[in-house]
Amino acid sequence: MNYLYLLLNIGSLSVPLLFSFHPKLKFYKKWKPLSLAILLTMLIFIPWDIIFTNNGFWGFNDNYLIGLHLFNLPIEEWLFFICIPYACVFTHYALLKYFPNWQLSIKTTKFISWLLILILGLILVFSYDKWYTLINFILAIILILLMLQFNLEILRKYYLTFLVMLIPFIIVNGVLTGTGIENEVVWYNNAENLNFRLLSIPIEDTMYAFSLILLNLLLIERLES
Repeated sequence: MNYLYLLLNIGSLSVPLLFSFHPKLKFYKKWKPLSLAILLTMLIFIPWDIIFTNNGFWGFNDNYLIGLHLFNLPIEEWLFFICIPYACVFTHYALLKYFPNWQLSIKTTKFISWLLILILGLILVFSYDKWYTLINFILAIILILLMLQFNLEILRKYYLTFLVMLIPFIIVNGVLTGTGIENEVVWYNNAENLNFRLLSIPIEDTMYAFSLILLNLLLIERLES
């Protein structure tokens, strides 16, 4: 099925895109800042992706790709950084629209943030030689510190909405990493990660998604202001 990755991208985008025009949500009004945020985020994640692919830290199974590549990345991987952030940012704002008071206290948010920083930092002490773990967790720590300093309000809501996003994340990323299919769409060199998996998903992928979406939300807020 050489269009599986493409279908996963389209499937992830389709419902959020359709409901972007819902009269209560009117998410299309955020298209301009969201588009700019996605573009700026890609300027970080795409070079990272290219470098890791070229160095064999991860790669792609051609059996699940349509065969178009740009800078050694499948076109589906480029679309991933458009479709997934769109779907997740839509989910974040849709949840807040229907549950406007859904947020953690400032005290709880700070506790979770510093606990995450502590856990990620301790893991890095013992796994600094694993490139995916290293870059991934350093980025997450930097973003959390920035949010604590400049935009705690996003974190108060995001810690809750991200828990909801983890459900489709596990489904989509599970398929990408081999759950329910013969081989993985995206393979990982376990020498460069903790080799600890959630189903078939490297545990680092959760923080990768965390940082990817959080950075988009931060940029949207800054662009809108």
